[in-house]
Amino acid sequence: MLVPLPLGLVYLGRYYKLLTSFCFVSVGHGMKLSDALDGLAGGTAALAFTGMSIAVLPICSELGIFGASMAGSCVGFLLHNRYKASIFMGNTGSLALGGALAAMASCTGMFFPLFISSGIFIAEASSVVIQMVYLKINKGIQGGGWHLFRMRSFHHQLQLHGFREPNIVLGAYLISSVLALLGGYVGLVSA
Repeated sequence: MLVPLPLGLVYLGRYYKLLTSFCFVSVGHGMKLSDALDGLAGGTAALAFTGMSIAVLPICSELGIFGASMAGSCVGFLLHNRYKASIFMGNTGSLALGGALAAMASCTGMFFPLFISSGIFIAEASSVVIQMVYLKINKGIQGGGWHLFRMRSFHHQLQLHGFREPNIVLGAYLISSVLALLGGYVGLVSA
């Protein structure tokens, strides 16, 4: 029930279960949304697992080993399934990876490093939520459904603006690597 933050420990009590449920749903759904491009979910998941492994290492070294092995399995999947992928991860793989990330955070209380390390997944899920809320509000006010974005997921929006799929994935890898290092650092500092 304790959550370590850089400012100290915070006792959440019964709200810990609510935060855990929110993490499982949001990270799993964000991972599922990012599975639409070849290598986007696998590579960013490997980097997020690396960041979480660093973050949870002082609290539970076994979970650090688990996260490192999950990162290695994601890299192995990427080496086998490069661009112009032949295997689709699907809901089973992406939701399991998101659930494993959320489980690492819920077992150690490292939710803040999880939100930092999983920034790509949070951005993907947030873009869909913003689009749907805007559509519902606009439909109620004006009677018609106006879209904020042309497509729901952020990576599809980038594709509509002319970015190629490998460039989008490479940019996501660069951003995710910085976020993973930052999440690992915040986890080490707060532990």
